[in-house]
Amino acid sequence: MYKLLIIDDDTDLTEMLKLLLEPKSFTVMAANSGEEGIATAKRWNPDLIILDLFMPEMDGWQVCKSIRVFSKAPILVLSAMNKPGLITRALDEGADDYLIKPVSSNVLLAHLNNLTRRIPLKQSAVDS
Repeated sequence: MYKLLIIDDDTDLTEMLKLLLEPKSFTVMAANSGEEGIATAKRWNPDLIILDLFMPEMDGWQVCKSIRVFSKAPILVLSAMNKPGLITRALDEGADDYLIKPVSSNVLLAHLNNLTRRIPLKQSAVDS
């Protein structure tokens, strides 16, 4: 089981992703703001993070940069924006991958599985 943190202000999306990913070897926690996401990442130490870019008050670029100060967990940006400059900026700020919404569940799972291969084995176990 991998600990997966979803940071997105769209609660419907975070609930849908939880339903999709929990049966697929992920323990999922959601945060619905950038500040909440950073605090949860510090406290929970997730193995993987799914991050939206456009959130009120603190955007995904700021969140990514802040998380990179204390975590090496792979970050997958999941955004509706399909502009090369925004994708480049997200990757430059520390994201490991970028997918455009809407994305099929199979493609999302394939990208998450790819990112799990970068996680050291000692980190991947969920605390009992």
